[in-house]
Amino acid sequence: MAVGLAPFLVAWRTTPLHDREVVDALVDPAYAGPPESPELGAALRNWPGTYYWSEEQDGRHLVLTRPTARVREAWMVHAVLFLVVLLLVTITGAVVADVLPADPSRWSREFLLGALPSGLWFSLPLMAILLCHELGHYLTARHYQLNVSPPFFIPGAPPPFGIGTFGAFIRLRTIVNDRRQLLDVGAAGPIAGFAVALPLLWIGMAHSHAAAPPLAGKTGLWTPFGGQFLLLGDSLITMLLRRATVGEQSIMLHPTAVAGWFGMFVTMLNLLPMGQLDGGHILYSAFPTWHRRVARLFWLLTIGLAWLSWTWLVWGVLVLLLSRGRLDHPPVLDAYRPLPRSRLWLLLISLMLFVLTFAPVPFRQ
Repeated sequence: MAVGLAPFLVAWRTTPLHDREVVDALVDPAYAGPPESPELGAALRNWPGTYYWSEEQDGRHLVLTRPTARVREAWMVHAVLFLVVLLLVTITGAVVADVLPADPSRWSREFLLGALPSGLWFSLPLMAILLCHELGHYLTARHYQLNVSPPFFIPGAPPPFGIGTFGAFIRLRTIVNDRRQLLDVGAAGPIAGFAVALPLLWIGMAHSHAAAPPLAGKTGLWTPFGGQFLLLGDSLITMLLRRATVGEQSIMLHPTAVAGWFGMFVTMLNLLPMGQLDGGHILYSAFPTWHRRVARLFWLLTIGLAWLSWTWLVWGVLVLLLSRGRLDHPPVLDAYRPLPRSRLWLLLISLMLFVLTFAPVPFRQ
């Protein structure tokens, strides 16, 4: 315990971890407030880390974190992965813009270089959405002094087999203090990604146009993809934006709108409440004893949705592989610390985003 805080505390417990020191301190009621006394406030300004208050049965606690180690990041690896994914997604964007065939055997160097600028209308918005999603996690984790990696972008197959990326992730290299931190870190990514995807989808929809025959007779969102047309499934948010902008039942999407659609799709997939997806973090933070049962139920529902779209089967198998066959969640450092009532709004926003972005049938040819 740092000199200067002890006179204001009744008791405290210090937990040393490999990257930081966590102190759970019960504050003397004479100084606890709220707001805390001026003397305690002055002492806290000298604390060499971060802190927050926790209202518990025995009184007001301070949860203080002080970093003790610093990791040297391999920034070159992250930069190279980002550039590789940017190139692959730009190639996908050129296919979506219908200026590049999906068959690589038909590409020439001059043809590819001439088509790539058109692909930026898709790649830059999508990369911005993915980056902001991961930065939401990263910056929130760093706010809590958690040892976390910068975003890793995952290269994927270009058309006609994929869109050039499997998304991105950050690696949490330490245990989380409590359910408040887990909720904040888990919800920050989907909220940040959605906040970027929404205006991009709106702008893209505004630059889209009504689909020409024979596609005009089929309600939905169309995009060129790999020498054919792909019908992207509606969610509540895409349906509302389509009616507010184009007003047509069947439209041909601008590449930026396709990027916004994928941004909403990624948000929805990450919010599924199972394993260590963002939705799994959020579920565990709210109902830790229910997590395993709810996660298994949602995994079965995901597999059951495969009769609507093969995408659900692929995602269900992928989640199972990434979680090594286990859909439960690792514990937090202090599972008994209650989730603050102030975090109820985060739970409600996360649920609302999942409902708005859920697309039962994501893809049809």
